[in-house]
Amino acid sequence: MARYIAVIEVTEDGEYQAYFPDAPGCIAAGDTEEEVVDSAVEALAEWAADERASGRAIPKPRSYVELLRSGEYGLGKGGMIATLPLLLESGKSARANVSLDSGLLADIDEAAARHNITRSSFLAAAARERLKAGA
Repeated sequence: MARYIAVIEVTEDGEYQAYFPDAPGCIAAGDTEEEVVDSAVEALAEWAADERASGRAIPKPRSYVELLRSGEYGLGKGGMIATLPLLLESGKSARANVSLDSGLLADIDEAAARHNITRSSFLAAAARERLKAGA
């Protein structure tokens, strides 16, 4: 999984805005740090899907040191830096054989039923959230 550097700044209005030096045109916003990070992860995935759909290659992310040395983005002069995962969806389902504790599986099935989704959808959503949290 590729991880992209996001530059997060606060506007005069107190809104958080994020952009990705290696994902031109990809921006996100939020009222809090947590919101802008969540929004940025989603924006990055949408940007990558659009790039692929347009037949363009997705550029490889540069390291913080590479971006800092480029001098292009004013890094280190305010704002925050976050390294965020690029969570790509292929649109194709794949079977996976996993082993879980039977009690945990029952809890998963109960939670999935409460949300009116399948076990697979529940597990996929939980995995996405965990991957985002590792950002």
